[in-house]
Amino acid sequence: MSRAALLVLADGRFPAGGHAHSGGAEAAVRAGRVTDAASLEAFCRGRLHTSGVVAACVAAAAALGADPGALDRAADARTPSPALRVAARRLGRQLTRAARSTWPSPELDALASAFPKGAHQPVVLGLAARAAGLGALDAAYCSLYEGVSGPATAVVRLLGLDPFDATGVLARLTGEVDRIAADAVEVAERVVTDGVGLLPARSAPLLEIGAEAQAAWPVRLFAS
Repeated sequence: MSRAALLVLADGRFPAGGHAHSGGAEAAVRAGRVTDAASLEAFCRGRLHTSGVVAACVAAAAALGADPGALDRAADARTPSPALRVAARRLGRQLTRAARSTWPSPELDALASAFPKGAHQPVVLGLAARAAGLGALDAAYCSLYEGVSGPATAVVRLLGLDPFDATGVLARLTGEVDRIAADAVEVAERVVTDGVGLLPARSAPLLEIGAEAQAAWPVRLFAS
């Protein structure tokens, strides 16, 4: 296991397409729900405990070798918004390209063949972690960090928020990330033996509503 590989995979400069997505922050800013560091922290905490939990469990299960097709169907069923499903697959396709170039793997090749338009991003993330020699906990951490760092970075651009304040938000959430990542691995281990029905199905209605609204905007800074 290489901690350096985890740094590469989690780096915002890894060419996986995440820079083009705000994780729902752009819609939240336009709706007036995110206006400063405090509201950004509340937004990120909400993501962590809803969609973040689901994504981390899926990524951890994929890293443990659960069937990627079954995980993809489960992720699809847990993503009510069509716009978010499109975004997840677009990100998955880009991450597949980047991961196959960085850590060549028969499993990633098979995934690309089975899902030419892209599998859900957490499924790909777990397989990418597996190809890089990382474990389920690493995949969960990477998923959770991406889920909050994306919105934090986006809000710096959207509101002109002080980057120091945005980074402080991420630092204050680290304890929760630790706990959720550990819980995600426990769930993932049971998923491997007992099936994807054990994956959590936590809802984030405002994220879903915001994604559908944003998809119809004629002008936007981020894709989602």
